[in-house]
Amino acid sequence: MNVSIREHIINNFKDDNIDEIKEAVNESVEGGDEMTLPGLGVFMSLLWENSNDKDKDKILDKIKLALNKG
Repeated sequence: MNVSIREHIINNFKDDNIDEIKEAVNESVEGGDEMTLPGLGVFMSLLWENSNDKDKDKILDKIKLALNKG
């Protein structure tokens, strides 16, 4: 069976509730484990694909602000 990483991550989280997803994101970010980056990338792509242009601009502004802090 050939399942993509994207499909695997979506299937792994699609039945989770908001709190479970939030916990997974927080653990990924706080832990700094690079193994979680693909999952965060899938979440980002889902967010991007389901955002309108105004929301995309807000996301980009937040990313740029965070990059300038670092």
